[in-house]
Amino acid sequence: MVAQLLGLAFLFLACCPIPSKTVEVQVNPNWEVVYRDTNVYGVLGKAVILECGDTLPDIYIWSFTKPGTDAIKAVVYNLGKGQRLQQQAQTLGQLSVISNSAAVSIEQLPLAAQGLFTCQAFYDIEQETKVFFYYVHLTVRVPVSKPYLLMSDVSPVEGSSVWMRCDLENGTGPIRYVWQHETSGGNVSAFAQGNTSVINVTNISRNHTGWYRCVASNAVNSETSDGLWLNTFYGPDVPRIDVTPYSITERGYSALERETVSLLCQAQSNPTSQYVWFYNNSQIYTGPQLTITKILRMHTGDYACMAQNTYLNTHSRKTISLTVYYGPDVPQIDVTPYSVTEHGYTALERENVSLLCQAQSNPSSQYVWFYNNSQIYTGPQLTITKILRMHTGDYACMAQNTYLNTRSKTTINLTVYYPPDGTPSCSVEPALNHTALRLLCSWPGGLPSPSLHWTGALPSAVGPAKSNTAILLSSEDLTSNRSSYTCRGSHLALKQATECSARTYIPPTELVCFAYVTNNNEYLMLSCTWDGGAPKALVWWEGPGVQGKGGEENSNILILRYGTASDGKPYTCHAKHPLLVQTKTCRLTLEAPVLLTQRRVVSVYEGSDVQLNCNLRANYLPVSEITWFNNQGVGVRDTSKYALLQTSAWANLTVRDTDETQDSGDYRCSSSNAVGGTEINVTLVVKRHPVPPNATLLNVMYNSRMRNEVELEWRVENEGGGGWTGFILQHIWVSEKPGRRGSNNDSKEDAEERVGAAVWYSNIIQDPGVRVHTVGKLTPTVTYQFRITPVNHRTVGHPSAAKTPAEPRYNVYPAVIGAAIGGMLIAAFLTALLLVFIIRNRNNSPRLHDMLFGLQHSQSRENINFPEDEVVGRLEGGIEDIMGSSSPAPAMALPRAASPLTTSPRSAPLNTSQAPPPGDDNEPVSVTITVNATGS
Repeated sequence: MVAQLLGLAFLFLACCPIPSKTVEVQVNPNWEVVYRDTNVYGVLGKAVILECGDTLPDIYIWSFTKPGTDAIKAVVYNLGKGQRLQQQAQTLGQLSVISNSAAVSIEQLPLAAQGLFTCQAFYDIEQETKVFFYYVHLTVRVPVSKPYLLMSDVSPVEGSSVWMRCDLENGTGPIRYVWQHETSGGNVSAFAQGNTSVINVTNISRNHTGWYRCVASNAVNSETSDGLWLNTFYGPDVPRIDVTPYSITERGYSALERETVSLLCQAQSNPTSQYVWFYNNSQIYTGPQLTITKILRMHTGDYACMAQNTYLNTHSRKTISLTVYYGPDVPQIDVTPYSVTEHGYTALERENVSLLCQAQSNPSSQYVWFYNNSQIYTGPQLTITKILRMHTGDYACMAQNTYLNTRSKTTINLTVYYPPDGTPSCSVEPALNHTALRLLCSWPGGLPSPSLHWTGALPSAVGPAKSNTAILLSSEDLTSNRSSYTCRGSHLALKQATECSARTYIPPTELVCFAYVTNNNEYLMLSCTWDGGAPKALVWWEGPGVQGKGGEENSNILILRYGTASDGKPYTCHAKHPLLVQTKTCRLTLEAPVLLTQRRVVSVYEGSDVQLNCNLRANYLPVSEITWFNNQGVGVRDTSKYALLQTSAWANLTVRDTDETQDSGDYRCSSSNAVGGTEINVTLVVKRHPVPPNATLLNVMYNSRMRNEVELEWRVENEGGGGWTGFILQHIWVSEKPGRRGSNNDSKEDAEERVGAAVWYSNIIQDPGVRVHTVGKLTPTVTYQFRITPVNHRTVGHPSAAKTPAEPRYNVYPAVIGAAIGGMLIAAFLTALLLVFIIRNRNNSPRLHDMLFGLQHSQSRENINFPEDEVVGRLEGGIEDIMGSSSPAPAMALPRAASPLTTSPRSAPLNTSQAPPPGDDNEPVSVTITVNATGS
């Protein structure tokens, strides 16, 4: 038997290729070889252990396969007569077999040991032999060596780019690099990290100056390079100028005449800057500090400091203004445009007048303007845009030196001349019941009054007209359709005369009639327009029931109450103009609407969208409104269910997501106007989809002993015929296993209450091609049943027969361990109950209590007869209740796992222990009282 097994073992070693994944190999019909793969990681030069199963086999053979080859070479074996090391083992390090096991230990691990180690183990060779192949994939990791840092430039210029590279000689990947920066102040920070050994630092700044190190690490170790100093050249920055004594205004620095002034210039730079001073762009000094002794007003000007970096050949400059105080003089006022009389300055109305005030002063004067002794403006120049007559008066300018607290003032008089406001106004009006014309011209205001006269195609008998005088032109004087008349006006304050014109002409458009209804459908409005023309034409309506003064009053709108208009009878509008002898007319004939539709009966499958149409046979006056009503007789508006698309001539109703029971029926299209109304019905028939074929559950099984996931497999009848769009996967709680944790004292009624009502929980599967599904988050102690139902759109098929999940293959070891732990917990719980019983009944069993806790504790109860002790006893009794509620093993129902799609209909109630009822004569004293009484 042993010889046969040895021959079989070497046969496996010599002929079997190394599989890329674990597969089962059939040795004979009753014997299966088991394959197991393991990944082991070792460190170069260190020790590593390769396991061959959990127990010592009767026979084992270790072999080695070098990566990239298929050759299997034996390393060590034990055929029942002791281990035998092969010559191949010498190339793999200091290899030895650990006693009482088949595990191999390799000391001083070399790189050559990386590869596939195979252990062929044989168990129970005297009986029914079991063969195991253990594939151990050994990976030898090399520690990283100390890295060294390289930089493209250790003295870069600010704004440039620098690359840094962290090189190392040895190390197994992946290698992670961390880049550290240490400032001159000693602060260390990691500014970059990743899997690349090269980084590029763009836009170098002065803050990058300092020591740099790189840290290389892999799964074995971590090493840090030596520091490399990075010195950034920069600058100079914009100089900073400090003036002493410090005195600054909104325009710059200032000084008092004959003071000594010092100007200090500083600019950040590497290397240090050199400084040159300029006064009004002329070089005056070299050095960081410029001192002016007894400064004069002539020293007022611009002082510039230029900082130079001679290494980088760069420079920067800053300029300040230094002012010496004096003044102000008496102000001088210049008026533009210039016009002066014996009374002062003058200006014409609506001119732009500028008053400029100037006074010598340093710092510059501040100016305040006054109009008739009231302050109106602050600034040197007062500009009055389009001056008006109300601006006539006295204007004063006051100049102020706020630093010296001095001021001076000058006053002038300004008079505004003005013509009449605007321009002459011309108009033409009808007269004598639209048979004559009246010309009007007026131009009020101004001093003196303006002169007015008419020009144009006037009769010879009409002379120049005075202001506000009208000219009447009879029908005999109206010679043409388009005549123009001009009124000319002149004034002493104007350089040129101004005029206005009036024209007379017949309206160029045709007479137009139309009808419309008010928003609340209360009135029908008939409107008649004849746009244009001068003067406006006279318009009026005539028709059935119309009472008015035709040709005497202008009434272009006829108002009728809604529904009182005559059907088919005309309404006539008349229009008359002074330049026409004959009147113009237009007519409106009102009719009730007529509706049409393409299909009176529309059918559609359930769940689809359908469109119903309705249109008017013609365009009716007044405009008709189209309204849709649904199958319930309710008016339709745009909602998630309905969509309306309509114009004045048609209206389309779209019914979304149709349903057989809700949407089938007659829909009504209605239209009405001020004359009458009509409606038309469209019948909508919603059909259901065919019933889908039946489905059958093939396999329902728990995935593991945890009993919290179930895998289901099913099939559909007539797979090739189609007819389904998805599935409804349902499960129900049937019963709960007894002995659940914390429920030893639960009654049958409590268990049934935890299981809950017979509710099927559903899981929608929208993919019709799915045949396998896993349901998770199940309660391990509950027994379930599952069923599958096909769905065709909204038509639900017949559910399959319900099935209970099958248990996975049983393993005895977890059960034994669980039973041991459960026994320990039950023993601890019973011991705790016994101690609580002795404490609470120590008066009934004093000897047992004293034997466990001592005589001192039992005697302390006699002291509670005092009133103070009764209060303490009640308080400490509350403490006992709290301690009792925090028992190590409370009676609490396990929480149920919710359905994957819905929440459990009820939650498991908490079954907590209850304290004794109040007022019990045998109420025990809390143990806490005893401990406090005997404590030190």
